[in-house]
Amino acid sequence: MSLQREIAACTLCAKHLPHGVRPVTSFSPTARLLIIGQAPGSKVHESGIPWDDASGDRLREWTGLSKEQMYDPARVALVPMGFCYPGKASGGDKPPRPECAPRWHDLILDMLPQDRFTLLVGTYAQARYLPGARKLSMTDRIRQFRQFLPGFLPLPHPAWRSTIWMRQNPWFEAEVIPELRQAVAAHI
Repeated sequence: MSLQREIAACTLCAKHLPHGVRPVTSFSPTARLLIIGQAPGSKVHESGIPWDDASGDRLREWTGLSKEQMYDPARVALVPMGFCYPGKASGGDKPPRPECAPRWHDLILDMLPQDRFTLLVGTYAQARYLPGARKLSMTDRIRQFRQFLPGFLPLPHPAWRSTIWMRQNPWFEAEVIPELRQAVAAHI
């Protein structure tokens, strides 16, 4: 069974998922751009397409990727920390289920090219893949993004709340976005 079929058949945390199991991910052995996000939201759960919501629109805007490019698994791997929609919590969605990343990420990363570039979208991805930077706030991790290059670039989650954050941190659009787009273009 292929890894993608194994993930699609996963029921590891089914008892914790109020809306049922629907793992959402996309990858192939040739994808040199890896985007690690949080977990699918309700719209993505319904469509089964990663980043198929307003957050995905904003992420494509930040990266300069077209829909065609972003959804081409030969170019871009879309791998969340939790593969299924975890349900609602007060103030937003519940955190990604903790079972997914330990079970599946290493298997996926082992099949991707070694010269890949990884976008770490949100605090859950950053906590796992930048463990030495946990003591920094998300804003400081992003402000210090150059220290994580050339392999990683941390980003805020592109939810509607990021609009407020971006207004408070104009350096993000001035400094991070141009380098982000350049690195993304070089890897697709």
